[in-house]
Amino acid sequence: MKIKMLTSLAGTDFALSPGEETERFSNAEAIRLIEAGMAAPVAKDKVERPTKKPAPEKRD
Repeated sequence: MKIKMLTSLAGTDFALSPGEETERFSNAEAIRLIEAGMAAPVAKDKVERPTKKPAPEKRD
């Protein structure tokens, strides 16, 4: 799960600053950080897809 840090967090091999996005943690750990108010879930970006324009209407 991708989360955005709201507070700083550091470990033996990482350091995260507020505003940084990461997928470093397992889902359970990410949920724990969100519930503790240390992180927020990152919504998946919606991809815009082009659509075909309707053919112009022909009149006789």
